[in-house]
Amino acid sequence: MKKLFLILLCCFFLCGCQKETEYEKLMKENDYIIIDVRTKEEYDEEHIKDAINIPYDIIEENINVSKDKMIFVYCYSGGRSKIAYETLTKIGYKVYDMGGIAKIKLPKITK
Repeated sequence: MKKLFLILLCCFFLCGCQKETEYEKLMKENDYIIIDVRTKEEYDEEHIKDAINIPYDIIEENINVSKDKMIFVYCYSGGRSKIAYETLTKIGYKVYDMGGIAKIKLPKITK
């Protein structure tokens, strides 16, 4: 009975371990910056820790990051981050689109 309990306990802990996401792997391998491409009001309400805010519709004119850095972009649901991804890729940046904030498993700052 004890063995069965230990086996079940081990299975519980092993199943509870989450796989590292693709963006977490890239963050370990690259010098990076995270950009929240939503409005300032949305950013102020909640954002990923250490992210900066540059709205997607002004990102091309306001980006001042070395092209050696990997850029991670996100928004509320993925639409604006896709546009930011396309804009930044077009001008020569290495970009990863993280999609919507709710699905991102990184620490967040909330108001």
